[in-house]
Amino acid sequence: MTSEAEPAGEAAKPSTPRLLNISKSLIAGGVAGGVSRTAVAPLERLKILQQVQNRQNIKYNGTVQGLKYIWKTEGFRGLFKGNGTNCARIVPNSAVKFFSYEQASTGILWLYKQQPGNEEAQLTPILLRLGAGACAGIIAMSATYPMDMVRGRLTVQTEASPRQYRGIYHALSTVFREEGPRALYKGWLPSVIGVVPYVGLNFSVYESLKDGLIRSKPFGIAQDSELSVTTRLACGAAAGTVGQTVAYPLDVIRRRMQMVGWKDAAPVVAGEGKNIMEYTGMVDAFRKTVHHEGVGALYKGLIPNSVKVVPSIAIAFVTYEMVKDILGVEMRISD
Repeated sequence: MTSEAEPAGEAAKPSTPRLLNISKSLIAGGVAGGVSRTAVAPLERLKILQQVQNRQNIKYNGTVQGLKYIWKTEGFRGLFKGNGTNCARIVPNSAVKFFSYEQASTGILWLYKQQPGNEEAQLTPILLRLGAGACAGIIAMSATYPMDMVRGRLTVQTEASPRQYRGIYHALSTVFREEGPRALYKGWLPSVIGVVPYVGLNFSVYESLKDGLIRSKPFGIAQDSELSVTTRLACGAAAGTVGQTVAYPLDVIRRRMQMVGWKDAAPVVAGEGKNIMEYTGMVDAFRKTVHHEGVGALYKGLIPNSVKVVPSIAIAFVTYEMVKDILGVEMRISD
């Protein structure tokens, strides 16, 4: 995302106003998030159900069995339950995340170039890209976290839940009224810790793979410094695999903490006639989860998440770049 000095002829050309350019970039990020998450919504719901289900009341044993069970008990709509809330969260989240990454990349690289000897530096994968991705992830996640919290609950509830959240606003207002404003940020700390390697590695691996392939041009896959959609999808898939594997245990803990304080917890969480596990904080949630269910519990839902993340991240990156090209956005993630 480096800025080269423009030739005199280029400098004279009219450029897109900055505000319009920012708006287009945000739109591209929002579209990327909505398209990618809707494409894998059934797997996203299954992952969350597996993460939070009561260990004494197992209903979702595997990916195929879980999807079949949802279809049998809740029908087609059950596969997409919570997706409206997820899109309402992920569209602004993705817009802010992609835009924040570009801005953070520019700022971090500018600061880095101020040091003697770094004047010609490019955005390096280990330090600058990882840092820019982490900053983008934290900003986007924090800005939309209450939506993620209620999305988790809307996703988990079933037709048998004691009381139903009727939608996004009802869920937000109910949690705020019954559990207090702080409840909307339950699980925020493990989310912040997890988003650093997850989003940081996603951007870092994706951009590094792209740059490496463009420079080396193996098997002639890079034509005129451009990669095909298939190759970019493969880069995005690799980035998603690395990021989600490293950060997954923190995602499990976040989901479990979000369920605490839910008086009418869905049967999938509390089990018939049972109480939901209470946690005093992130460390306590880790300790109790491992103590009662073993280390393997930190990876519950990993299989559907892996099946989901690979195409989701790949689709998001490629959609973002394609929409930016269509809209004629001038700023690029990297040059």
